[in-house]
Amino acid sequence: MKRLSRILSAASLAFGLALTVVPAGAQTTPPPLKDASPAAIAAAKEILAMKNASAMYANAVPNLVQQTKDQLLQSNLNYQKDLNEVAVIVAQKLAGREKEIGEGMAKVYANEFTEQELKDLVTFYKSPLGQKLLTAEPRAIQFSMSYMNQWAQQFGETINGEFRAEMRKRGKQI
Repeated sequence: MKRLSRILSAASLAFGLALTVVPAGAQTTPPPLKDASPAAIAAAKEILAMKNASAMYANAVPNLVQQTKDQLLQSNLNYQKDLNEVAVIVAQKLAGREKEIGEGMAKVYANEFTEQELKDLVTFYKSPLGQKLLTAEPRAIQFSMSYMNQWAQQFGETINGEFRAEMRKRGKQI
């Protein structure tokens, strides 16, 4: 139980830290996207392809179909067989729609960067340093998250100790 409490505390701290990094406006509905040139969209798509962004949403359709089926099953248990069969049909019917996410992401990039900036980014990502960044950045992010979680857990224990010490000063054991 104590370990679970520590993990939850660390996760909460990590989530809180992540939110402080994101600007407040980024948590709301994004503004409408401006029209971008075909060249800007093409450059954005090239960047996303180099970053293998499609891996993030490759299973979006089957995952959303599964989530919807699971949600419907909660209140319709007697239709389990039918819902399982329908899930296969719906997944097949909507297969490929995850590509819309890639199109949207390209528009977002084209909205955030000028056409020239996107072209410069393509050039950079094709450079040796850009290639190294593409290769090393996912690991660096993974290790950074791991470090942040470890730090949060240790710091959570420090905070817990401070609370206990202050409560002892008040004559209360917790």
